[in-house]
Amino acid sequence: MHPEPHDELRVASFRDLDTTTLYKILKLRSEVFVVEQECAYLDLDGRDIEFGTRHIWCERADEVTGYLRILADEGGVERIGRVVTAPGARGAGLAGRLMKEALTVIGGRPAVLDAQAHLAGFYARYGFEPTGPEFLEDGIPHVPMRRDA
Repeated sequence: MHPEPHDELRVASFRDLDTTTLYKILKLRSEVFVVEQECAYLDLDGRDIEFGTRHIWCERADEVTGYLRILADEGGVERIGRVVTAPGARGAGLAGRLMKEALTVIGGRPAVLDAQAHLAGFYARYGFEPTGPEFLEDGIPHVPMRRDA
């Protein structure tokens, strides 16, 4: 499952997601965040269905290869989260494609995210800077980051 140029990038609101695609997205998130990273946490936090949430994913051969979501936080700030790449699709720039698309969707608005600490350098390439000290979330060190408009 190596990402190739024919991985198709898609963007949708919750209402526009078909149930099969939603299932595949949630399955990928669970496989990586709950099983691979060994975190027992409630992935279904209620924010996927919010009006301002945008879902961005890549798919190839009927499989979701990568995903992230953008949440509309208070004060006109966009929050990027749940950034995930399928294990067999890693190392070929798919997360970068998703981030570039997210920043296009966000436009000129400020954006925040909580990066797993070992990935802070990756997000820095997209203009995000640390805004506070490292903290533990579900047993994993994270760094709050922000990119201004």
